[in-house]
Amino acid sequence: MPVSFLSTTQRERYARYPETLSSEELARYFHLDDDDREWIATKRRDSSRLGYALQLTTVRFLGTFLEDPTAVPEAVLRTLATQLNIPEFADCVAAYRRTRQRWQHTTEIRARYGYREFADTGNQFHLGRWLCALCWTGTDRPSVLFEHANSWLIGHKVLLPGVTLLERFVAEVRSRMESRLWRLLTRDVTDVQRQRLDDLLDPVEGSRQSWLDRLRKGPVRVSAPALVQALLRIETIRDLGIKLPNTKVPPSRIGALARFASTAKVSAVARLPDARRMATLVSFVHSLEASAHDDALDVLDQLL
Repeated sequence: MPVSFLSTTQRERYARYPETLSSEELARYFHLDDDDREWIATKRRDSSRLGYALQLTTVRFLGTFLEDPTAVPEAVLRTLATQLNIPEFADCVAAYRRTRQRWQHTTEIRARYGYREFADTGNQFHLGRWLCALCWTGTDRPSVLFEHANSWLIGHKVLLPGVTLLERFVAEVRSRMESRLWRLLTRDVTDVQRQRLDDLLDPVEGSRQSWLDRLRKGPVRVSAPALVQALLRIETIRDLGIKLPNTKVPPSRIGALARFASTAKVSAVARLPDARRMATLVSFVHSLEASAHDDALDVLDQLL
């Protein structure tokens, strides 16, 4: 899959405050508990106390420290200033923006509250393993995985990396899981079966349609000839001898591959990389056998 999959809007939104915050978000992420307030009270000036609270709640909400720690929605400033009993906070914000204390505070917050870098030992391994589980159970849209990764990092106090780095990380995890899926689905397929599956993409002799096109189409009439065609369709599928390996591949993953083979142009299926093409055709044949059997029974029931 391409490494770059985020939209311009997603990139601009990454690690940035939204224009507005809900009351629930303000209550959840910008509430200072007794321990927070006790520690913040040790700071000498109102500007230092407010600035520290801004940095602490920002990293809790966004998962990162801002280059300008005061560039936050006014609702955040008011929420924190109220809790710290700072009625006039405009001058405090300007003063904190100029001070070097803001850099000292980020170091202090990391140490006191246990925030780690993305590159620190174990973080990428644990995130990757968690994303692999999501991919395997069917949550494999890259943009959705990216949002899940973002939430995981924030929840585990791992500072967000650059957007391109995290995007590439998600793409690599997804690519590994796709390759694993394709290998599992095709590991028991013989060379003869591979050739017969590829032959499904070729035109039927004397026709512009491929065998794949024909297999996709179920019976559209209720008649004896339609029943014969439905039974021949089942026989063609069974003659391929495709059986899924004895492994727990989620049905949703098989279904997604089968749907692609059922709806995409034959030329699009033919252009897939070898491993993906074989896995797609295996999934299609496996899924089609059950539905073709049902189609034949429906025709028979209506004839009787």
